[in-house]
Amino acid sequence: MARDNFSNDRRATITDVAREAGTGKTSISRYLNGETGVLSTELRERIEEAIAKLDYRPNQMARGLKRGRNRLVGMLVADLTNPYSVEVLQGVEAACHAYGYMPLICHAANEVDLERRYLQLLTTYRVEGVIVNALGVKEDTLESLTRGGVPVVLVDRAVEGLVTDMVGLDNTEAVRMAIRHLVSQGFDELLFVVQPYAQVSSRRMREAAFRDTIGALGVSRVSGATIVLDLDNDETLVEIDARIDAAQRQNRRIALFAANAPVALRVALHLKDRHGVDWQRRVALMSIDDSEWAELAGMTTVRQPTYSIGERAVEFLHERIEGAVVAARECLLPGELVVRASTSAMASSPTNHGGT
Repeated sequence: MARDNFSNDRRATITDVAREAGTGKTSISRYLNGETGVLSTELRERIEEAIAKLDYRPNQMARGLKRGRNRLVGMLVADLTNPYSVEVLQGVEAACHAYGYMPLICHAANEVDLERRYLQLLTTYRVEGVIVNALGVKEDTLESLTRGGVPVVLVDRAVEGLVTDMVGLDNTEAVRMAIRHLVSQGFDELLFVVQPYAQVSSRRMREAAFRDTIGALGVSRVSGATIVLDLDNDETLVEIDARIDAAQRQNRRIALFAANAPVALRVALHLKDRHGVDWQRRVALMSIDDSEWAELAGMTTVRQPTYSIGERAVEFLHERIEGAVVAARECLLPGELVVRASTSAMASSPTNHGGT
Protein backbone atom coordinates (compact mmCIF):
# COMPACT_ATOMS: atom_id res chain seq x y z
CA MET A 1 0.00 0.00 0.00
CA ALA A 2 1.18 3.51 -0.81
CA ARG A 3 0.69 4.92 2.69
CA ASP A 4 1.36 1.98 5.05
CA ASN A 5 3.39 4.17 7.41
CA PHE A 6 0.72 6.84 7.88
CA SER A 7 -2.62 6.86 9.63
CA ASN A 8 -5.68 8.17 7.84
CA ASP A 9 -5.66 11.42 9.80
CA ARG A 10 -1.98 12.26 9.21
CA ARG A 11 -0.74 13.81 5.99
CA ALA A 12 2.79 13.28 4.77
CA THR A 13 5.22 16.14 5.41
CA ILE A 14 8.24 17.39 3.51
CA THR A 15 10.38 15.62 6.12
CA ASP A 16 8.65 12.32 5.30
CA VAL A 17 9.32 12.83 1.59
CA ALA A 18 12.98 13.64 2.22
CA ARG A 19 13.39 10.50 4.35
CA GLU A 20 11.64 8.32 1.72
CA ALA A 21 13.75 9.78 -1.10
CA GLY A 22 16.96 9.51 0.88
CA THR A 23 17.84 13.19 0.59
CA GLY A 24 17.52 16.44 2.50
CA LYS A 25 14.59 18.84 2.78
CA THR A 26 16.48 21.45 0.75
CA SER A 27 16.43 19.19 -2.32
CA ILE A 28 12.71 18.58 -1.87
CA SER A 29 12.07 22.33 -1.62
CA ARG A 30 14.08 22.95 -4.78
CA TYR A 31 12.07 20.30 -6.60
CA LEU A 32 8.75 21.78 -5.43
CA ASN A 33 9.85 25.29 -6.41
CA GLY A 34 10.72 24.19 -9.93
CA GLU A 35 14.51 24.38 -9.44
CA THR A 36 14.94 20.96 -10.99
CA GLY A 37 18.00 21.97 -13.03
CA VAL A 38 20.20 21.79 -9.94
CA LEU A 39 19.11 18.22 -9.19
CA SER A 40 20.39 15.09 -10.86
CA THR A 41 18.04 13.02 -12.97
CA GLU A 42 18.34 10.14 -10.52
CA LEU A 43 17.48 12.38 -7.55
CA ARG A 44 14.50 13.92 -9.34
CA GLU A 45 13.14 10.46 -10.05
CA ARG A 46 13.56 9.40 -6.39
CA ILE A 47 11.72 12.53 -5.23
CA GLU A 48 8.90 11.97 -7.73
CA GLU A 49 8.52 8.38 -6.58
CA ALA A 50 8.49 9.42 -2.91
CA ILE A 51 5.85 12.08 -3.52
CA ALA A 52 3.66 9.59 -5.39
CA LYS A 53 4.12 6.84 -2.79
CA LEU A 54 3.30 9.10 0.17
CA ASP A 55 0.59 11.02 -1.70
CA TYR A 56 2.36 14.18 -0.58
CA ARG A 57 0.48 17.44 -1.10
CA PRO A 58 2.44 20.60 -0.28
CA ASN A 59 0.82 23.21 1.94
CA GLN A 60 0.57 26.03 -0.58
CA MET A 61 -0.45 28.58 2.05
CA ALA A 62 2.58 27.84 4.20
CA ARG A 63 4.92 27.86 1.21
CA GLY A 64 3.47 31.14 0.01
CA LEU A 65 3.81 32.83 3.39
CA LYS A 66 7.40 31.67 3.68
CA ARG A 67 8.18 33.34 0.34
CA GLY A 68 6.06 36.39 1.17
CA ARG A 69 3.59 35.43 -1.59
CA ASN A 70 0.49 33.28 -1.40
CA ARG A 71 -1.17 34.13 -4.75
CA LEU A 72 -4.49 34.85 -3.03
CA VAL A 73 -6.59 37.81 -4.12
CA GLY A 74 -9.85 38.80 -2.52
CA MET A 75 -12.97 39.93 -4.32
CA LEU A 76 -15.69 41.63 -2.33
CA VAL A 77 -19.04 41.60 -4.15
CA ALA A 78 -21.99 43.70 -3.01
CA ASP A 79 -24.71 41.51 -4.54
CA LEU A 80 -24.17 38.13 -6.18
CA THR A 81 -27.87 37.90 -7.09
CA ASN A 82 -27.25 40.67 -9.62
CA PRO A 83 -26.35 39.14 -13.01
CA TYR A 84 -23.83 41.96 -13.49
CA SER A 85 -21.79 40.72 -10.53
CA VAL A 86 -21.81 37.14 -11.76
CA GLU A 87 -20.64 38.15 -15.23
CA VAL A 88 -17.85 40.37 -13.86
CA LEU A 89 -16.80 37.49 -11.61
CA GLN A 90 -16.38 35.24 -14.65
CA GLY A 91 -13.85 37.68 -16.09
CA VAL A 92 -12.09 37.95 -12.73
CA GLU A 93 -11.80 34.17 -12.39
CA ALA A 94 -10.46 33.75 -15.93
CA ALA A 95 -7.83 36.44 -15.45
CA CYS A 96 -6.84 35.08 -12.03
CA HIS A 97 -6.30 31.68 -13.61
CA ALA A 98 -4.14 33.22 -16.34
CA TYR A 99 -1.96 35.06 -13.81
CA GLY A 100 -1.82 32.19 -11.33
CA TYR A 101 -3.95 33.73 -8.58
CA MET A 102 -6.59 32.08 -6.44
CA PRO A 103 -9.62 34.35 -5.90
CA LEU A 104 -11.41 34.41 -2.54
CA ILE A 105 -15.00 35.52 -3.21
CA CYS A 106 -16.83 37.36 -0.42
CA HIS A 107 -20.53 38.13 -0.86
CA ALA A 108 -21.66 41.09 1.23
CA ALA A 109 -25.36 40.51 0.35
CA ASN A 110 -25.94 44.29 0.34
CA GLU A 111 -25.07 44.47 4.05
CA VAL A 112 -22.63 47.22 5.00
CA ASP A 113 -21.58 45.51 8.25
CA LEU A 114 -20.92 42.24 6.45
CA GLU A 115 -18.90 44.09 3.84
CA ARG A 116 -16.71 45.60 6.55
CA ARG A 117 -16.23 42.24 8.29
CA TYR A 118 -15.19 40.56 5.06
CA LEU A 119 -12.54 43.19 4.40
CA GLN A 120 -11.15 42.62 7.89
CA LEU A 121 -11.21 38.87 7.31
CA LEU A 122 -9.31 39.20 4.02
CA THR A 123 -6.45 40.93 5.84
CA THR A 124 -6.07 37.88 8.10
CA TYR A 125 -5.57 35.75 4.98
CA ARG A 126 -2.81 38.11 3.90
CA VAL A 127 -4.24 38.44 0.39
CA GLU A 128 -1.95 40.04 -2.17
CA GLY A 129 -4.67 42.35 -3.46
CA VAL A 130 -8.39 43.07 -3.28
CA ILE A 131 -11.03 43.80 -5.93
CA VAL A 132 -14.01 45.63 -4.46
CA ASN A 133 -17.51 46.12 -5.84
CA ALA A 134 -18.42 48.44 -3.01
CA LEU A 135 -21.74 48.96 -1.29
CA GLY A 136 -21.13 51.30 1.62
CA VAL A 137 -17.54 50.66 2.61
CA LYS A 138 -15.73 53.75 3.89
CA GLU A 139 -12.45 55.03 2.46
CA ASP A 140 -10.63 54.61 5.79
CA THR A 141 -11.38 50.86 5.76
CA LEU A 142 -9.82 50.43 2.34
CA GLU A 143 -7.01 52.86 3.07
CA SER A 144 -5.96 50.62 5.95
CA LEU A 145 -5.36 47.93 3.33
CA THR A 146 -3.42 50.15 0.96
CA ARG A 147 -1.30 51.53 3.80
CA GLY A 148 -0.42 47.93 4.60
CA GLY A 149 0.81 47.42 1.06
CA VAL A 150 -2.29 45.61 -0.24
CA PRO A 151 -3.39 47.11 -3.58
CA VAL A 152 -7.12 47.76 -4.11
CA VAL A 153 -9.00 47.97 -7.41
CA LEU A 154 -12.59 49.18 -7.43
CA VAL A 155 -15.17 47.78 -9.86
CA ASP A 156 -18.18 49.82 -11.05
CA ARG A 157 -18.37 52.04 -7.97
CA ALA A 158 -15.97 54.64 -6.62
CA VAL A 159 -15.46 55.22 -2.91
CA GLU A 160 -15.50 58.88 -1.92
CA GLY A 161 -12.14 60.03 -0.62
CA LEU A 162 -10.24 56.96 -1.84
CA VAL A 163 -7.71 57.40 -4.63
CA THR A 164 -7.11 54.04 -6.27
CA ASP A 165 -7.55 52.18 -9.56
CA MET A 166 -11.12 51.78 -10.81
CA VAL A 167 -12.66 49.84 -13.69
CA GLY A 168 -16.23 50.11 -14.92
CA LEU A 169 -18.70 51.20 -17.55
CA ASP A 170 -18.52 54.61 -19.20
CA ASN A 171 -21.82 55.51 -17.55
CA THR A 172 -22.16 58.97 -19.05
CA GLU A 173 -21.78 57.81 -22.63
CA ALA A 174 -23.99 54.75 -22.02
CA VAL A 175 -26.85 56.96 -20.85
CA ARG A 176 -26.35 59.42 -23.71
CA MET A 177 -26.43 56.56 -26.21
CA ALA A 178 -29.66 55.21 -24.72
CA ILE A 179 -31.40 58.59 -24.75
CA ARG A 180 -30.33 59.32 -28.31
CA HIS A 181 -31.88 56.02 -29.33
CA LEU A 182 -35.16 56.69 -27.52
CA VAL A 183 -35.48 60.19 -28.99
CA SER A 184 -34.70 58.92 -32.48
CA GLN A 185 -37.55 56.42 -32.08
CA GLY A 186 -40.01 59.21 -31.36
CA PHE A 187 -40.39 58.95 -27.58
CA ASP A 188 -41.10 62.34 -26.08
CA GLU A 189 -41.42 61.53 -22.36
CA LEU A 190 -38.62 59.62 -20.67
CA LEU A 191 -38.61 58.30 -17.11
CA PHE A 192 -35.29 57.24 -15.61
CA VAL A 193 -36.00 54.60 -12.93
CA VAL A 194 -33.16 54.06 -10.47
CA GLN A 195 -32.63 52.62 -7.01
CA PRO A 196 -31.64 55.07 -4.24
CA TYR A 197 -28.45 56.54 -5.62
CA ALA A 198 -26.98 58.94 -3.07
CA GLN A 199 -24.45 56.37 -1.77
CA VAL A 200 -23.68 54.55 -5.04
CA SER A 201 -21.41 56.40 -7.47
CA SER A 202 -22.45 54.53 -10.63
CA ARG A 203 -26.14 55.24 -9.99
CA ARG A 204 -25.35 58.91 -9.26
CA MET A 205 -23.42 59.21 -12.50
CA ARG A 206 -26.20 57.61 -14.55
CA GLU A 207 -28.87 59.82 -13.01
CA ALA A 208 -26.77 62.96 -13.53
CA ALA A 209 -26.05 61.95 -17.13
CA PHE A 210 -29.77 61.45 -17.71
CA ARG A 211 -30.63 64.96 -16.49
CA ASP A 212 -27.71 66.56 -18.31
CA THR A 213 -28.48 64.81 -21.59
CA ILE A 214 -32.16 65.70 -21.51
CA GLY A 215 -31.24 69.30 -20.77
CA ALA A 216 -28.74 69.44 -23.62
CA LEU A 217 -31.05 67.94 -26.25
CA GLY A 218 -32.47 71.26 -27.32
CA VAL A 219 -35.69 69.47 -28.26
CA SER A 220 -38.63 71.15 -26.54
CA ARG A 221 -40.99 68.24 -27.13
CA VAL A 222 -38.85 65.82 -25.08
CA SER A 223 -39.19 65.85 -21.29
CA GLY A 224 -37.57 63.67 -18.67
CA ALA A 225 -37.92 62.85 -14.99
CA THR A 226 -36.21 60.59 -12.45
CA ILE A 227 -38.13 58.03 -10.40
CA VAL A 228 -36.35 56.53 -7.38
CA LEU A 229 -37.47 52.93 -6.91
CA ASP A 230 -37.05 50.93 -3.73
CA LEU A 231 -37.22 47.33 -4.93
CA ASP A 232 -38.99 46.32 -1.72
CA ASN A 233 -41.59 49.09 -1.75
CA ASP A 234 -44.51 49.22 -4.20
CA GLU A 235 -45.36 52.89 -3.63
CA THR A 236 -43.02 54.03 -6.39
CA LEU A 237 -44.70 51.68 -8.85
CA VAL A 238 -47.97 53.52 -8.25
CA GLU A 239 -46.22 56.75 -9.21
CA ILE A 240 -44.88 55.15 -12.38
CA ASP A 241 -48.40 53.98 -13.29
CA ALA A 242 -49.76 57.50 -12.79
CA ARG A 243 -47.11 59.01 -15.05
CA ILE A 244 -47.75 56.42 -17.75
CA ASP A 245 -51.49 57.06 -17.65
CA ALA A 246 -51.05 60.85 -17.74
CA ALA A 247 -48.67 60.68 -20.70
CA GLN A 248 -51.01 58.48 -22.66
CA ARG A 249 -53.98 60.74 -21.99
CA GLN A 250 -51.93 63.50 -23.61
CA ASN A 251 -50.98 61.23 -26.53
CA ARG A 252 -47.33 61.37 -25.57
CA ARG A 253 -45.05 58.39 -26.23
CA ILE A 254 -43.46 57.38 -22.94
CA ALA A 255 -40.43 55.18 -22.36
CA LEU A 256 -39.04 53.89 -19.07
CA PHE A 257 -35.25 53.72 -18.83
CA ALA A 258 -34.11 51.38 -16.04
CA ALA A 259 -30.73 52.10 -14.45
CA ASN A 260 -29.86 48.40 -14.13
CA ALA A 261 -31.20 44.88 -14.54
CA PRO A 262 -32.81 44.47 -11.08
CA VAL A 263 -34.82 47.65 -11.64
CA ALA A 264 -35.81 46.57 -15.15
CA LEU A 265 -37.01 43.18 -13.93
CA ARG A 266 -39.05 44.69 -11.09
CA VAL A 267 -40.69 47.18 -13.44
CA ALA A 268 -41.33 44.60 -16.18
CA LEU A 269 -43.03 42.19 -13.77
CA HIS A 270 -45.21 45.00 -12.44
CA LEU A 271 -46.21 46.15 -15.93
CA LYS A 272 -47.07 42.58 -16.89
CA ASP A 273 -49.25 42.22 -13.78
CA ARG A 274 -51.05 45.47 -14.56
CA HIS A 275 -51.41 45.26 -18.34
CA GLY A 276 -51.05 41.57 -19.17
CA VAL A 277 -48.68 39.87 -21.57
CA ASP A 278 -49.03 42.69 -24.12
CA TRP A 279 -47.71 45.32 -21.68
CA GLN A 280 -45.05 46.45 -24.14
CA ARG A 281 -47.80 47.75 -26.44
CA ARG A 282 -48.57 50.31 -23.72
CA VAL A 283 -45.14 51.41 -22.55
CA ALA A 284 -41.58 51.04 -23.77
CA LEU A 285 -38.86 49.78 -21.45
CA MET A 286 -35.10 49.67 -21.88
CA SER A 287 -32.27 49.08 -19.45
CA ILE A 288 -28.59 49.24 -18.74
CA ASP A 289 -27.48 45.59 -18.35
CA ASP A 290 -28.32 42.91 -20.89
CA SER A 291 -29.65 40.06 -18.76
CA GLU A 292 -30.62 36.76 -20.37
CA TRP A 293 -34.31 37.47 -19.83
CA ALA A 294 -34.01 40.77 -21.76
CA GLU A 295 -33.67 38.91 -25.04
CA LEU A 296 -36.68 36.74 -24.21
CA ALA A 297 -38.73 39.85 -23.42
CA GLY A 298 -37.50 41.66 -26.50
CA MET A 299 -36.16 44.53 -24.37
CA THR A 300 -33.63 47.01 -25.70
CA THR A 301 -30.54 47.29 -23.50
CA VAL A 302 -27.12 48.82 -23.12
CA ARG A 303 -24.90 45.79 -22.70
CA GLN A 304 -22.04 46.24 -20.27
CA PRO A 305 -18.61 44.73 -21.09
CA THR A 306 -18.80 42.78 -17.84
CA TYR A 307 -16.27 40.08 -18.67
CA SER A 308 -13.73 42.66 -19.82
CA ILE A 309 -14.33 44.72 -16.67
CA GLY A 310 -13.44 41.70 -14.55
CA GLU A 311 -10.35 40.93 -16.63
CA ARG A 312 -9.09 44.52 -16.57
CA ALA A 313 -9.56 44.74 -12.80
CA VAL A 314 -7.28 41.73 -12.33
CA GLU A 315 -4.76 43.19 -14.81
CA PHE A 316 -4.58 46.39 -12.77
CA LEU A 317 -4.26 44.41 -9.55
CA HIS A 318 -1.53 42.18 -10.98
CA GLU A 319 0.49 45.22 -12.10
CA ARG A 320 0.25 46.70 -8.61
CA ILE A 321 1.20 43.41 -6.97
CA GLU A 322 4.25 43.21 -9.23
CA GLY A 323 5.35 46.65 -8.06
CA ALA A 324 3.90 49.14 -10.55
CA VAL A 325 4.06 52.65 -9.11
CA VAL A 326 1.84 54.90 -11.21
CA ALA A 327 -0.95 57.38 -10.57
CA ALA A 328 -4.40 55.93 -9.87
CA ARG A 329 -6.03 54.82 -13.09
CA GLU A 330 -9.68 54.95 -14.18
CA CYS A 331 -10.64 52.59 -16.98
CA LEU A 332 -14.12 53.29 -18.37
CA LEU A 333 -15.19 50.77 -21.00
CA PRO A 334 -17.91 51.47 -23.59
CA GLY A 335 -21.33 49.86 -23.53
CA GLU A 336 -23.09 48.37 -26.55
CA LEU A 337 -26.61 49.35 -27.61
CA VAL A 338 -28.68 46.21 -28.25
CA VAL A 339 -31.89 47.26 -30.01
CA ARG A 340 -34.93 45.04 -29.66
CA ALA A 341 -38.69 45.37 -30.16
CA SER A 342 -39.43 47.15 -26.87
CA THR A 343 -38.28 50.50 -28.26
CA SER A 344 -39.36 50.16 -31.86
CA ALA A 345 -41.14 53.03 -33.58
CA MET A 346 -44.47 51.23 -32.97
CA ALA A 347 -43.87 50.47 -29.29
CA SER A 348 -46.23 52.29 -26.90
CA SER A 349 -47.78 54.19 -29.77
CA PRO A 350 -51.05 55.86 -28.64
CA THR A 351 -52.88 54.00 -31.39
CA ASN A 352 -51.71 50.64 -30.00
CA HIS A 353 -52.98 50.96 -26.45
CA GLY A 354 -56.37 49.38 -26.99
CA GLY A 355 -57.86 51.02 -23.88
CA THR A 356 -56.89 50.58 -20.25
